[in-house]
This record gives sequence, structure tokens and C-alpha cells, in this order.
Amino acid sequence: MQSQLETLKSQALTELAGITDIKELESWRVRYLGKKSELTQTLRSLASLPVDERKAVGAQANELKALLENSFEQRKQALTEAHLATVASKEVIDITLPGRPFPIGYLHPITQTLDEITDIFVSMGFQVVSGPEIEWDYYNFEALNIPQEHPARDTMSSYWVQVKRGDRQALLRTHTTAVSARVIETMKPPIRTVTSGKIYRYEASDATHSTMFHQIDGLAVDEGITMGDLKGTLYEFARRYFGAERKVRFRCDFFPFVEPGVEMAIACGVCSGSGCRLCGNSGWIEILGAGMTHPRVLERGGIDSEVYGSFAFGIGIDRLPMLRYGIDDIRLFYNDDLRFLRQF
Repeated sequence: MQSQLETLKSQALTELAGITDIKELESWRVRYLGKKSELTQTLRSLASLPVDERKAVGAQANELKALLENSFEQRKQALTEAHLATVASKEVIDITLPGRPFPIGYLHPITQTLDEITDIFVSMGFQVVSGPEIEWDYYNFEALNIPQEHPARDTMSSYWVQVKRGDRQALLRTHTTAVSARVIETMKPPIRTVTSGKIYRYEASDATHSTMFHQIDGLAVDEGITMGDLKGTLYEFARRYFGAERKVRFRCDFFPFVEPGVEMAIACGVCSGSGCRLCGNSGWIEILGAGMTHPRVLERGGIDSEVYGSFAFGIGIDRLPMLRYGIDDIRLFYNDDLRFLRQF
């Protein structure tokens, strides 16, 4: 038995010295150290040997096992290091070559505009709030003084969603003013909030209209608020965003949720007021509607209109970068043309 172990030792070490591949090394380990190896079978059969022979053979077998395991680890380390050295020699990096440039992404121009305008109003004391894009018709219309069969609904062609709760029907919101209705219902005066987000209207696309666009809505509720506060807030916004030299115009307009209502227009940045396709040859482009919040809207939200005054405004965001940069077609923002987007 002892002579067999010596023969096994010589054979194993000789084979190990000639191995040059990791896979061959694993096969060697299974053959000489695995569960079915000759050495393992010898250790398992020790109980059948006489006591004196058992001690001698057991000690020799354990020494051989320790030797083979140690030799295996040393050979494995040597082969691994040799492999890494070979790979490294084939993948030498020339540190004198210029590095690979990584393209830097930028925010979409509409997102930049949303962030910039939101920051302007936040600096004036407004709080940013948000609301769902899939809205109940109650908040989108009825809470804003637009009941069923009101003609104002015809100007807001809606995308209806097949979801109902009682007598309430869901739709893709047609204006972010729906969030203001929720604010009036859930917050207590004084209130100063702005909401930004996407809105949806079923209408034909052209140079200044899209089925999906963006708005920022503002709301202020407090004692003693007047139309002068509204005009002062919007003039300050226009001055900060467009610059003090850009002309601003207010005209009376009708919105069911404000009374009185006004529209605010900016001198066209493409034609400088002389008339072009973008402004419909008028020299002006309307960018927002505003007014003093209708008492019925406040009363629906549980706010006493005899005590508190309120103003509200809604800004069409997509037209603002068009006015600032002289862009003549709103669809350019959504065509994913990198030649256009990289300018921002």
C-alpha cells in the first residue's frame, strides 16, 4: 500500500509539472484529489487494515493529500498569473493617444424652459405643486365654473378615458388649472402655488399648436389681492424671462374660472412686430391667460370669497422658447432632430 502511494505521488507530481492550461489543471485535481480518486479510496479503506499498518498508511496518505493540494494551488496561481500577463501584453494602452470623448447630454429645451420659469416664480414666493395628468372631469371643468353643456368645453376638445367613478368621468387634462382646483379644495389661505406639466387637446397640429404641450399655472389666494398684484407679477415674469426691452400687452378676454379675465401677449420675436407666419401677421403672440379667480371657484373649494381675493394665470410654455429664440414652428421641439436640439 505504501509503495502504491509513492508511485501515485511520483505520477501526480510529474503530470502536474507538465500542465499549461487551467482546464487541464482542473481535470488533474479531479483525477488525483476528487471523491473517486485513488487517494480518496485509500483513505476510505484504512478501517480494513491492521492497526499498525493503518497508522503508517494513514499518515503517508494524509501527507500526500496535503502535498498534492498545496502543489495544485501553487500551480493554479502560476498559470493564472501567466494568463494575465499574456492578456496584458496584448492589450497595451498607449497613454500618448488622446482619450475617447464621452458625449454630454443636455435637458430638452422645453424642460429647460419649465425649470427656468418655475425658478422665477419660486423666487417671488410661489410654491411648486403637482397633479395627475389623467384627471376627473370635475376638477378639469366643473370645479372651474365650466358645468356640463357649457360652451367653453367646445374650445377644449378632450381625450376621454374609459374610467368612471360615480358620475365623474376621467380624461387627459386639458389645462394645468385642474391642479389649481385641487389646491383650492385642499389648502388654506394664504396660497401661492405654481404647477407645471403636460396637457392634451384634440386639435390639428400646425406651427403654433400641438395635441400635447406644456403649461404652467399659477394661483394666489390672500386677503387684499387685486388686479394690480396680478399685473405686477406677470410684468416681473416677462421682464426676467424676455428682458426689459420686450413689449408686453394686456387685453380683456374671457375664461370661465376668472372674472375679469385678461390675455397677455408678447411682441413677436421673429418679425419684431411687423407680422409673420408665426404671429398670424398681427405682430403679437398670446402666451397666457389670467384674471381674478371667479368667486364660485373659491366657494366650491370652501374659501370665503368675501374675505379672500385671488388671481390665477396659465402660461403656454412651448411658445416661450419660440419667442425668445425666434423659432417659427412648435413641431421642431418634438421631431427628435439632433441638429435642432443641440443648439440648446
